[in-house]
Amino acid sequence: MLRCPECSAEIDVDEDEVEEGEILSCPECECELEVSQTHPVALNPISDDVDEEDDEDEEDEEDDEDAEDGDLPEDEDDEDEAEDEDE
Repeated sequence: MLRCPECSAEIDVDEDEVEEGEILSCPECECELEVSQTHPVALNPISDDVDEEDDEDEEDEEDDEDAEDGDLPEDEDDEDEAEDEDE
């Protein structure tokens, strides 16, 4: 009997039938698990967090590029306030 490395739930799979690289799903936490080794069977969770972090990093880079191309509205307000104080 195999156990989920995330939640320790039992995974009903015949250990002799699994192949390296096969993807299994935990019935309890629904985590996707890759068979990384067959004798003995070892399961590694497949994380979607890596893909999400890459997407967030790309979005942050795009936001930084937009800020560099033009003046931020906050900067214009600060300049207007400075002119008002001079008068």
